[in-house]
Amino acid sequence: MAQTSDNDQSSMAATIITNNNNGNNIESDPDSLSTHSRTSYDLNYNSEEEEEKQRLINQVLTLQKTLDDLSHRVDSVKEENFKLRSENQVLGQYIENLMAASNVFQMTNK
Repeated sequence: MAQTSDNDQSSMAATIITNNNNGNNIESDPDSLSTHSRTSYDLNYNSEEEEEKQRLINQVLTLQKTLDDLSHRVDSVKEENFKLRSENQVLGQYIENLMAASNVFQMTNK
């Protein structure tokens, strides 16, 4: 992007002001256009800044919801894991009792 000197910018501002739609000089001070441009830039910047801020807020809210969903999922998996461990323990004891009661698994004396 080419850079222009302050004099060039002032000249361009004066030319733009002089060549408006009515052909009248809307501003006699070239710095007024510069101030207007800065104000316009600030408004655009603020608008873009607000859009970015809103986008980030939405992203944070989405991530918070995702974290909450994952937290609930972890809790439900922990509960399921506890239930399955309990069932496995009961089944293990049942199998041990069946093996103890069966003649097939008894030691033989020869």
